[in-house]
Amino acid sequence: MREELKRMLKVEILDVEYEGDKIIVYVPKDQVRIAVGSGGSAVKSAELVLGKKIEIRGR
Repeated sequence: MREELKRMLKVEILDVEYEGDKIIVYVPKDQVRIAVGSGGSAVKSAELVLGKKIEIRGR
């Protein structure tokens, strides 16, 4: 799952937590905008592929 997220979001993944049907992805603070994408497009497409809600947090 981690490698798949890294490939889809095109950022370094520091940590992944699973909270029910939600995935919390920690990325470097300077890469949060890249991971979210324009208008949330990167996260939305990853959510469609994985079938789970994704929350991006910076560290």
